[in-house]
Amino acid sequence: MTLRSTPATNGLLFDAQQGIIAGHHSPRIAHSSDLFYVDMTQTSDITIIGGGIIGLLTAREFNKAGASVTLIEKNQIGQESSWAGGGILLPLYPWHQPDPINRLVLQSLKLYPSLAAELKAETPVDPEWNPCGLLITKNPDITLADNWCKANNLPYSPASHTLLAPFETQPLNPLWLPGIANARNPRLVKSLKADLLNKGVQLIEQTALKSVAINGQTIASIETTAGKRAVNQLIIATGAWTGDVFEQFFSGQNTSQPKIFPVKGQMLVFDAPPQCLPYIVLDGDQYLIPRLDGKILAGSTVEHDDYNKATSPEVNAQLREFAIRLFPKLKNCPVIHHWAGLRPGTEHGIPYIDRHPELTNLSINAGHFRYGLVMGPASAQLMVDLILERAPSVSPEPYRMGAEH
Repeated sequence: MTLRSTPATNGLLFDAQQGIIAGHHSPRIAHSSDLFYVDMTQTSDITIIGGGIIGLLTAREFNKAGASVTLIEKNQIGQESSWAGGGILLPLYPWHQPDPINRLVLQSLKLYPSLAAELKAETPVDPEWNPCGLLITKNPDITLADNWCKANNLPYSPASHTLLAPFETQPLNPLWLPGIANARNPRLVKSLKADLLNKGVQLIEQTALKSVAINGQTIASIETTAGKRAVNQLIIATGAWTGDVFEQFFSGQNTSQPKIFPVKGQMLVFDAPPQCLPYIVLDGDQYLIPRLDGKILAGSTVEHDDYNKATSPEVNAQLREFAIRLFPKLKNCPVIHHWAGLRPGTEHGIPYIDRHPELTNLSINAGHFRYGLVMGPASAQLMVDLILERAPSVSPEPYRMGAEH
């Protein structure tokens, strides 16, 4: 690439493909075709609203590209859906999922081993990425499952009697997927937070967005409960609250608003000895997930209950009955926690990952429903691809604001 002249020498040149290629200061990105002129100011290149797994991974990807990043979270980082999920790194029955979900999933599966290894090596918190395998006890559409696994080079085999022996179920074409992992959500979030702090990303918690100042087609600044901040690029990654955020702050735009809404899920955790359950088990629409210390998660529900995160005794009883019936070893293991989280739902579970078509420095990365953890690395990569105009790792069209979600 031929470098163009810039209006000052106290800056950086930022190439959309190669990152920073001249200079050594924290950048401020101003777009100019395939070249960015990076000037020195106190304003971060990237401001992210939302500190869940999507916001954290997006911040990390921008940091890797050489951008300065500020992330703002209204509560504590990673304490909503990202903390509450089970952490299975594969959609339930992926052969039933829309292709745009699986494109992000398959790309993320390539990224997770190195991501987990880096976080484990570089932070004091092990995210407990555990490639323990997944047993699916019932597959009435075995031909569809077989074809999907073959087409996507996902190792699988018929489940053996040994794998099925610990469980009380009526298996139907059971499948064993040996390479499927789970991550321990709270530890992954803590590890990402520590990693970002180590890398100099500014993390601001307990700070809510109050207003947005728009000048023509550009966001000039935002007002938060901690004061006013100028912005260069603003990314909304607010999970289940994203629809409300757009309605409150960007409803004056002609573009259709993202249709993202809260979907509650409740889970239990049993205190079991290590290796009591060595792999993930999916039985119908419910599952058991082992942690490395022996704890076993049982989940989950899908409830449309607005922003209500209250748990219920009825669901507690239902999940406990399912878990003990399926895996009788849990009968003498106490339930030590029962919680609920709010997933960012869309009609088909397809997220929004796009630059706003009218506001030139606004983007969205939200709406991942049940699969934010497994789609997260690829979603972050695509968000950075779009803003830095890199060749996209995944085709961006299905995630556009105007696409069907």
